[in-house]
Amino acid sequence: MNPHELYMRAALKQAEAARRKDEVPVGAVIVQDGKIIARGHNTRESGKNPCAHAELLAIVRAAKKVGGWRLTGCTLYVTLEPCPMCAGAIVNSRLDAVYFGAYDPKAGALGSLCDLNAIGLNHRFAVEGGVLEGECAQILKEYFAGKRKKRR
Repeated sequence: MNPHELYMRAALKQAEAARRKDEVPVGAVIVQDGKIIARGHNTRESGKNPCAHAELLAIVRAAKKVGGWRLTGCTLYVTLEPCPMCAGAIVNSRLDAVYFGAYDPKAGALGSLCDLNAIGLNHRFAVEGGVLEGECAQILKEYFAGKRKKRR
């Protein structure tokens, strides 16, 4: 298994943790020097916090771990393409790279709906989508299918 798949599997474990809490199953990990230094999963519902996205929680934890807000030398792995809020946080935290799983045509801000990385902000980073895309999309599809079924 290549390292990108290994780290995305760790992010998928975080997504599963979110699903068990009845949160939208998105998970993230941040890697520095080949080691996971931070993890996060969505907690918007349980935390009643609109900013509690997996990426933001992982970024905050990574900043605490490294002792500063600049996360140069770090890479984010997240199961769903980041939204505009999270893409902005990625720019502002100076992450080197982002690998995401499923594309998000409704809110994805790294190529699907828009591309905040390409508009000339003060920091640019490497981006690759589609890492374990099928598995990352499947956990979301199952979660939302279950939600629709409960409403019937």
